[in-house]
Formats: sequence, structure tokens, C-alpha cells
Amino acid sequence: MTQPARVLAADVPSPASARPAMERIAAELGRAVEGKEAQARLVTTCLVSGGHLLLEDVPGVGKTTLAEALARACGLSFARVQFTADLMPADILGAQVFHAQTATFQFRPGPLFRQLVLADELNRAPPRTQSALLEAMAQGQVSLDGSTHALPSPFTVVATQNPVDFSGTYPLPDSQLDRFMVRLSLGHPAADVEARLLATRGRTPPLEAVKGVSSPEELAALRALSAEQRLDASVAEYVVRLARATREHGDIERGASTRAVLALGAAARTQALWEARDFVTPGDVRAVLVPCWAHRVLLRSAVQGVAARDEAAHLLEELVRKVPAPR
Repeated sequence: MTQPARVLAADVPSPASARPAMERIAAELGRAVEGKEAQARLVTTCLVSGGHLLLEDVPGVGKTTLAEALARACGLSFARVQFTADLMPADILGAQVFHAQTATFQFRPGPLFRQLVLADELNRAPPRTQSALLEAMAQGQVSLDGSTHALPSPFTVVATQNPVDFSGTYPLPDSQLDRFMVRLSLGHPAADVEARLLATRGRTPPLEAVKGVSSPEELAALRALSAEQRLDASVAEYVVRLARATREHGDIERGASTRAVLALGAAARTQALWEARDFVTPGDVRAVLVPCWAHRVLLRSAVQGVAARDEAAHLLEELVRKVPAPR
């Protein structure tokens, strides 16, 4: 992919100046996937929070386009890996290659060694290949043949998957789902947007309209600022009460993990930046709770796919109404 012109690293000294930077990124995503402003904002929140993103939806609604637009808008190196039933871990991670001239083995990095990696149709690959991403997503490194190789920084995985009721898919294990900070669906565009796409899409490919409006350096500054947002003890206790409520709910077999608690806190800190604040409120927590936790809780019911996602979201919204928030 041709990289956009680099935007110079910008100082992001305060939440007031961070919000315009994030708005620029979200606006460029909106050029590629029209009519999805809320989703573009949530994708930006996930990126600035340092998390990985799972896009779950039927084919043909713009998941792949959104991922590539995110790389272009932020000036990130990009690789797309098409996951298939015959894909092997070495096809993603890389391998040791023998060089006859030197009679030595040298590591040849795979496509995972990019700043933004699109794992397209992740659940079409068998579990062994899916698990090749676990260490990379958790620690930003790859271990092969006794050696550890650091991945570039920033490093983000954007994975897409078809609903699990599609044929030829392998449900992602809970350990892998738990490593995605946010899961969201794009859904079909509104009728007027779809009609406009039909009338204009043949003239200009959507990604050509996306410009480089940020840089890896600015993204690093945004992430550092997000991590510094103040999360009061009372708000932290509120998040823990929500997590305990998921673990004690009769319809939930396995509630939110400690990793889920930390992910929610990180996303809530970035949510505060959208409001140009330097502290987190219970409203920030509620705004990102469902996309951060709905894919992490395991229901006792036998429903799967979209139905399970919707039921989990409903249960979480119910818990939010029941668990008292601090003033």
C-alpha cells in the first residue's frame, strides 16, 4: 500500500487539543465508510486507548475498507492477512530462512511486523493459526525458535470475522476474544447513503478520499495523554462493581475478566478526551461498556452469533441500570 504523506509529530499537551486530533482521524474514516460516525469514533477510541479491534458483521459492509482507512489516516505501515483454512502460523509470524552464502539461518519477518495488521476473516483459520496472534496482541512481540522479536510501535490488530453461524468458520476461543478491547458491527448503511454510494462509487474508490491526518508520533502522544487521565477511586470501584455483577449474574456463566476491567478503564480514559476533560466520569464508563465487554462475557444460554451478542449487550445494559454509580 502506498503510504500517505507523514504528518509531523504534534504536541498534544491537553485534552482540549487532543479532541481535534481524534476528530480528524474519525472524519477520515467517515470518508471511507459513510454514515457510520458513531462507529468511526469508537474505532478511534480503541486505537488511542492502545487496544485491538474486532469487526464482526456479514460480508460486504466495509470492514476491510475501514481497517485500511485507519492505517492511511494515521500514517501506519499496513499489512492485510487473509485467514483461510490452510494458513499456517509461519505465514503470519515469519520464519528462519537458510542462507547458503553465509551458511546461517536468518529471520524473515512475516506480515505481522507492521504497525496495523488486518486479520481478515480471522475465524476461517483453524485454532492453531488463530493462536499465533496471542503473544503479539498481549505483549507486542513474537517468540520463534528460542528468539524474541519485538513488533513495531505502535502495534494494532484489526480483525474481521463473519458471524459464527456461517459455514466454514471456527469460533474464536475466549482467550483470544478477551484480547480485543472493542468489538463492533458496522451494519448496512442507511437507504440514502446506500443510494449515494451507488450513484458515486464508480467515480472515486473510497480509500482515495482518505488523507493522512495523523502520524505514529502523534498517536503515541495521544496514547500517553490518555493513559494519564485521572480515574478517581470512586470510579474505579464502580468499574469493579460492574465486573463483579457480571460474575454473579445468574444468566452469565463467566463474567468480565481482570483484563476486561483494565480495558474498560483504558477506553473510558480516552472517552474522557472526547469531552475535553482530564478525568473520567461514570458516564465515560457507561459509554464504552457494551463494546468493551459484550464479547467477553459467556452466557449460560445456548444462543450463538448475533443473538448471543445482542443478549449480552442487553444484560450489560440491565446491570448498568442496577449498579449504583458514584456521584
